[in-house]
Amino acid sequence: MRKKDVKTNGNNFAMEEYKDNLDERYADAEKKIRRLKGFYSHLAAYITVNILIVILNISNLEPGESYFKFENFFTAFFWGIGLFAHGVSVFGHHLIFGKKWEERKIKEFMDKEQHEKWE
Repeated sequence: MRKKDVKTNGNNFAMEEYKDNLDERYADAEKKIRRLKGFYSHLAAYITVNILIVILNISNLEPGESYFKFENFFTAFFWGIGLFAHGVSVFGHHLIFGKKWEERKIKEFMDKEQHEKWE
């Protein structure tokens, strides 16, 4: 809804409500952008540091030595777990506890309350 579509009918209540709603939506969008930027910065740091670690490890290999040892993947593995958790907190929180889950739980609690009142 655009500002000029809001009809005030002689008072400014509807316009103020619209502005409050707009401010709230803007703040929510700003928060989501900060979370996305944080995740993408984390991802960029993860990729950069792990590429440097791979280059250092390869340059320090003895002739005939295999690169595929756990110690060469230690940082990538455990930091990857943290990066995965960060990604889930940014992108996946609505997958587990989204609107459908909320609606299902509300219905469940309401049904349970109604059932208990009749007993």
